Amino acid sequence: MTDFEKYDVAFRKNDMCAFNGDPLGLLWLKVRAISRTKIMEAFLSGNSIELSSKTVSGRAKELYAILVQRADSIEMLDRFLRVKCHEWYDSQGIDENKVKDNLYKVRHYEWGGDYTNSLDKYLVGRYVKAVRDYDTLVEQKGEIASNAWSYVQASWYNNWTSYLIESLFKTHSRVVPSVGEIKNVDFFIGGIPLDLKVTYFPKQLMDEKLKLKLGKKELPWLASKAKELGVFANKDLSDAQKLYVLREKLCECGYSEVVDSLNAAKRKTVKDAESGKRELITWLYSNQGEMRFGAENRIYLILVDLSDMDNSWKMKRAFSVLEPRINEYLDSFDENKLEKVDFTFKNSDYKSYSDALFVIKE
Repeated sequence: MTDFEKYDVAFRKNDMCAFNGDPLGLLWLKVRAISRTKIMEAFLSGNSIELSSKTVSGRAKELYAILVQRADSIEMLDRFLRVKCHEWYDSQGIDENKVKDNLYKVRHYEWGGDYTNSLDKYLVGRYVKAVRDYDTLVEQKGEIASNAWSYVQASWYNNWTSYLIESLFKTHSRVVPSVGEIKNVDFFIGGIPLDLKVTYFPKQLMDEKLKLKLGKKELPWLASKAKELGVFANKDLSDAQKLYVLREKLCECGYSEVVDSLNAAKRKTVKDAESGKRELITWLYSNQGEMRFGAENRIYLILVDLSDMDNSWKMKRAFSVLEPRINEYLDSFDENKLEKVDFTFKNSDYKSYSDALFVIKE
């Protein structure tokens, strides 16, 4: 098996650790990152390289064999990838400041239906197959429209905040971007290929930690404390609505110390996770959705509003806070300080290198 074939096998097995700090492996990934026809042609033309192969895979293999023999191959590829990345952003013609301003027009962030599934699956399951009477279906037009709009608005918000956040990483001077949309690699820093994940502190993990600290998960604990004080929420409400109502009523009735106690436990949980990142990172890898599973090296950008964690979604548009924090992190990035994470998913064992960058609003 040739080196090219060895790295191809590792890549297809999602064994991204096989590339960490390996010059030949990194060369393979960066060749793959320029393997799209137009991008490859631009690289070949700019570096006076000619290939005889006609297929995409054949040309990648041939180019790899040529570049292995050159001492400046990584520098050539890095320079090309950085230039192409900036050219791509410029070609989009997007007024980023205008997009940032528009993001503040989103006042409510909620998914229509079940955000874990696609909208069409939710609508089919909720209405198409569940409602047998046409007149009843007609009566639910407003609800259907509301769900669809909520889904589209939340998706729009996520798309553009992700675009802008990713650009902060990809255009940083220490970062070599992957312009060919190579699976599992958004960019390289030093000798590490990395994928960026922007997320919030996971509610499931928070509940697990609160149960250890308080004896119960968030809602049962708050409901029991409220019951002792004669404060109740309508049983027909969703869990999120019950939490909101109980918190509001407790504060209105002069029992804000109960809410303060809960918030203090949540703050402590976040701060503990920030100081001991490996546990959170391992949890995030182990609890991925099956459809989007990956074992690649990752930087997790964790956004938290400690004053109201339900509003942490607003942190994705807080670029006056995000940009300096991300730049500071990248300026001082040390690949040797990445957490080595061993985790299990669907009875299979994996190994990755990762870090968690917290951006916290106190």
